[in-house]
Amino acid sequence: MPVFETALPLLIVAAVFGYLLGSVPFGLVITRAMGLGDLRQIGSGNIGATNVLRTGNKPAAAATLILDAAKGGIAVLVIRALVGPDAAQIAGFAAFLGHLFPVWLGFRGGKGVATFLGTVLALAWPVGLLCCLTWLVTAKLFRISSLAALVAAASAPLWMLALGQTQMVLLGGLLAALVFIRHRSNIARLRAGTEPLIGKKA
Repeated sequence: MPVFETALPLLIVAAVFGYLLGSVPFGLVITRAMGLGDLRQIGSGNIGATNVLRTGNKPAAAATLILDAAKGGIAVLVIRALVGPDAAQIAGFAAFLGHLFPVWLGFRGGKGVATFLGTVLALAWPVGLLCCLTWLVTAKLFRISSLAALVAAASAPLWMLALGQTQMVLLGGLLAALVFIRHRSNIARLRAGTEPLIGKKA
């Protein structure tokens, strides 16, 4: 459980900053700029890197992945430097919420995997690296992005506990729970055996 020592007004500023940064829909911006169409009308309609990859444009997908991850990471790093570590957790969580529920898109956003990873990497890079490794191993074995995301998210609180980052466990659990909630339809398809493989065009 994190100990909050920062004054409430600064925590609110951190949350607003994180949310606004997280709500920038980079996947949508990049696909439109590259003439790939409206991402919300492609594949799953999701604004994240996995759906961008379904356009067949790997550079666009890579750019979306990096920028979506950077949203969480930058929110954490800036607020930790200017305010403190407790506010940094708030900013990272708010950036994650911004990606999931962006005000600019009627609160219909992405599923948060890249932003989740960027946030955790900035908060505690060993935990973040282990989550990324978990994603990579699962994706390599099963070639299903959503399954890799779910396993990586579920592993986050466990890695936090294992590495002694107990002040982050609550945040890790909240992030993981939201990733699972946002992947409800993917979980249904996983159970039905109809979830598409990584790189498959819709």
